[in-house]
Amino acid sequence: MTVPTYPVETTTPPPASTAARAQLLHGGSVEQYRRTIADGVDRVARRVATVDRPGTGITPAELAPLVDRVDLDRPLGDAGAALDELENVYLRDAVWFHHPRYLAHLNCPVAIPALLGEAVLTAVNSSLDTWDQSAGATLIERRLIDWTAERIGLGPRADGVFTSGGSQSNLQALLLAREEACADAIGPAARAELLPRLRVITSAAGHFSVQKSAKLLGLAPDAVIAVATDTRRRISAAAVREEIVRCRQAGLVVMAVVGTAGTTDFGSIDPLTELAGICAAAGVWLHVDAAYGCGLLVSPTRRHLLDGIERADSVTVDFHKSFFQPVSSSALLVRDRGTLRHVTYHADYLNPARMVEQRIPNQVDKSLQTTRRFDALKLWLTLRVMGPDALGGLFDEVVDRAADAWQLVSEDPRFEVVTRSELSTVVFRYLPTGPGRELADAANLHAREALAASGLAVVAGTRVDGRHFLKFTLLNPATTVDDVGYVLDLIATHAGRYVHDHVEADLTCHVG
Repeated sequence: MTVPTYPVETTTPPPASTAARAQLLHGGSVEQYRRTIADGVDRVARRVATVDRPGTGITPAELAPLVDRVDLDRPLGDAGAALDELENVYLRDAVWFHHPRYLAHLNCPVAIPALLGEAVLTAVNSSLDTWDQSAGATLIERRLIDWTAERIGLGPRADGVFTSGGSQSNLQALLLAREEACADAIGPAARAELLPRLRVITSAAGHFSVQKSAKLLGLAPDAVIAVATDTRRRISAAAVREEIVRCRQAGLVVMAVVGTAGTTDFGSIDPLTELAGICAAAGVWLHVDAAYGCGLLVSPTRRHLLDGIERADSVTVDFHKSFFQPVSSSALLVRDRGTLRHVTYHADYLNPARMVEQRIPNQVDKSLQTTRRFDALKLWLTLRVMGPDALGGLFDEVVDRAADAWQLVSEDPRFEVVTRSELSTVVFRYLPTGPGRELADAANLHAREALAASGLAVVAGTRVDGRHFLKFTLLNPATTVDDVGYVLDLIATHAGRYVHDHVEADLTCHVG
């Protein structure tokens, strides 16, 4: 094949343009690219190797002036100087999720093959909206969607798309459910009459993105019905059945039931098989938010905890939680690929309808996003290097560790612990005795703030039945029971001192 030749531009660009072009990645700048990226990697590696605590405890008031003083209109001129500055405004005070005493949110240490994928995908900079911007990247993402759907068991018509995270996946799932519920409402008037009557049933322990999605979708302010949970903090299947009946008697239409496989606070898994049976009998869309619990899909020992998920109409998975991937790496899966038509629009300049007839795969036909990163590559390389069994084994480790932590807390008289998680959270609180008992809420809030200020550990907080509790979320296999015990002692020290000081102050006030 004859390769066409093109005239070479001979006009010398002005010096400023030459300097700017040198900062773009191209064939002539690859050595600078190698050096710059290597310098950045070295600096992060040194930090990771030497940090002795998950954070520094810096406050917004302390850090904001450093950032505000940066004059973005006066460039530093080279990447080394910019990295020096970055040490002061970011790296020095970053929160390090790989540290074993980071026990707060659903943030995981990341797999090295995924970091390799991150480096590759950002340099190539594929956009996953159309085939002519991504080529093989489109096929890799589609293969991973098929693999995930197979793991879930959704069947031969399943499909899906990568998203920015669980909240976006939940939004898109409820959008599809809304459109399916409105399928028989022909014309604007019929649709306008139906929309205020649509309802979504979810758990009182479910994710806030369900309520947020309902608002974004233009549903009624009271569209989301949060039903009670049982003693294990799982949604009550009986309550769901009763709500569906009640809604129909009231002339309301249940467009979706949202079950959760791994609630954020309690790590509880709703009775998915029961929910699937109820939804099938009632003709209601079942969405399962498995953003947290999706790691069970590769667990060698706990896959059965997701039994029933294969009957869902849509499923949210967050690989950046329990698959040890960097943010973002998430996906929405659907049982019937035909439902994805509700987010399909054809534009002549991007994805004209004729491309469907030509069998050209354009991922924008399935996505709420247009321009979209090739985040699937991180998971692809992780699976190709480590394999799913290794990832599942790591997730099993953190679940085992959480069980040990729950046992440790439950046997410690200084603390009160809530239900045992099926995944890797522990919800508990310091419980003062004697006259300081009424200070429990304030003491736990203080302990969390004092712990964060010290930088020695990071824990989360929540409310349970109106009271303030603390929460461990374990996603790091390097966290040991000794780490948990150390953090418990720190919490007890801070909370105990708070109670002591306030009781003493109260006694002094009364004596005076």
